[in-house]
Amino acid sequence: MRVRLVTESGEEIRGAFLLRLGGWTEARYLEEAPEDHIWEFEDGEVIVHSPATLSHQRLVGFLSFLLRGYVEAHGLGEVFNGPAVLRLRPGAVKAPDLFFVHRDRLPEGRSDWVEGPADLVVEVASPSTRRYDLEEKARIYEEGGVREYWVVTIHRLDHPGYRVGEISQGRIPSTAVPGFWIEAQWLWRDPPPTALECLRQILEASG
Repeated sequence: MRVRLVTESGEEIRGAFLLRLGGWTEARYLEEAPEDHIWEFEDGEVIVHSPATLSHQRLVGFLSFLLRGYVEAHGLGEVFNGPAVLRLRPGAVKAPDLFFVHRDRLPEGRSDWVEGPADLVVEVASPSTRRYDLEEKARIYEEGGVREYWVVTIHRLDHPGYRVGEISQGRIPSTAVPGFWIEAQWLWRDPPPTALECLRQILEASG
């Protein structure tokens, strides 16, 4: 399926955007949403994200390498990237940049999505999605039971809600993935540091 987004006047949409399309059902979304674009669904609306920038993709790839390598080394479960989706509840289907599901909660057999919350969700915010990621998505993930949510700023699920902390330096440990951590400084480098060396440091520290 080739997607070309246009305004009502027929002008093609370019640049960073977050587009909402009403009048959809969850069944239509799951059947028609393209596999090569980030589309999400929430209570009758499809939410379409603009194409990712190279810096966004570099950072997502860097974090994916670290988390996937750590999870596989310890046999903890599986790591997915969007457009793979989480169906948090009927009417709320999200496609995080990166998410981890513990082995005890992985779908059995052939499945097109993960039913229920992930243990850890990571979103790399862009100017067009920053408020959406930090406010609306944080609410949806919290209500859906996601244990830990990272958006550059770290969100952790502590009753009665996420504890929000802005971290710009030092080590950031995960509570949902025991023993996993990153250095905050790694996130600010563009391009990111060598992923293999960073993973080696994480694995050595975890024993």
